[in-house]
Amino acid sequence: MNTFNFEEALKQLQSGKKLTGTDGILTPLIKQLTEAALQAELEQHLQQEESPANRKNGYTSKTIKTSTGSFDLDTPRDRAGTFEPQLVKKHQTKLTDEIDSKILSLFALGMSYKDIQQHISELYALSVSDGMITAITDRLIPELKQWQQRPLEAVYPFIWLDAIQYKIKENGQYISKAVYTILGVNCEGQKELLGLYVSENEGANYWLTVLTDLYNRGVKDILIACIDGLKGFPEAIATIYPKTEIQHCIIHQIRNSLRYVGSKHHKAFMADLKPVYRAATLIAAESALDDLEAKWGHLYPVVIKSWRSNWPTLSAYFKYPDYIRKPIYTTNAVEAVHRQFRKLTKTKGGFSSEQALLKLLYAGMMNASERWTMPIANWGQTMAQLSIHFHGRLDGIMKI
Repeated sequence: MNTFNFEEALKQLQSGKKLTGTDGILTPLIKQLTEAALQAELEQHLQQEESPANRKNGYTSKTIKTSTGSFDLDTPRDRAGTFEPQLVKKHQTKLTDEIDSKILSLFALGMSYKDIQQHISELYALSVSDGMITAITDRLIPELKQWQQRPLEAVYPFIWLDAIQYKIKENGQYISKAVYTILGVNCEGQKELLGLYVSENEGANYWLTVLTDLYNRGVKDILIACIDGLKGFPEAIATIYPKTEIQHCIIHQIRNSLRYVGSKHHKAFMADLKPVYRAATLIAAESALDDLEAKWGHLYPVVIKSWRSNWPTLSAYFKYPDYIRKPIYTTNAVEAVHRQFRKLTKTKGGFSSEQALLKLLYAGMMNASERWTMPIANWGQTMAQLSIHFHGRLDGIMKI
């Protein structure tokens, strides 16, 4: 065994040689220390076994990857084959979990396999294969399944529900599927991603399945659900949570309206529509809606009819003060989550399976949710207001 020469290492460092990497200064030292520790393990094993027939029997060589580079490790053997090294086990090829942790963190940022391989090469002078990256990131799958099945709190004051489309390979071809996302705010005012589900294109029937899963995981009451204009959505929610108040997203309603308004009228129509959804009171909003119909109803009756028919759920937020209106009158909160998803998946044209997609979304959101540490602004006032509007449903939860 070659002895590490500290004086020679110092000279090499002063001459500009790198500390880490396959040919780095530290790599021979790590090799020497590791082999010495394994040798000590074998000697202790032979002493404890007390079998004169068993003795040292040469070495087995294998390549070990470390955060400072890779090297060939000589693992000592015994003649009886009873020695099981503990520092570097028989099939172990990495000395520490640092490389795995780095790969997982890069994966959670949405990096492609190629970019991950380049970063690992630059950082550690190591080559990692696609298979190795997949094997490491697949460790997230049991964690993902446990997260999907975890118990939830009994009451959520707000939830936002929306879906996003992805291409997933099935039976040899890529088909479009919807990822159903549920974001909630718990009674402490902190955001929490409640679940991710994958199914065919978005529909109220599958939302019913999703809501049933929430109920079975412990969610017994939701005060306000913020949703888009999907047909049948309010009815699906009412089936599981009949007391939940529905707030249709104003932005979705506006977008849908402008699809039926001539482009030459967009600017003028929006100027007359703003007093409807930006009104200070419900009475003022309804008056502005009357004015909108008087001016545009003959040109765009379908648009006005949509506002009228959806008005009970579009106008729900007017009963609340500004600090409650702001988070609930749109689905912006969950759409912000979807923007994070798009950043994660922008390098991917499609996914080999639902599991591959959910694995990436889960890793990315667990990374992003670490920043969700502060409650929503004015949360104390919000809960006080909600306890009045939803009398008795927060009893035992609010601590005064």
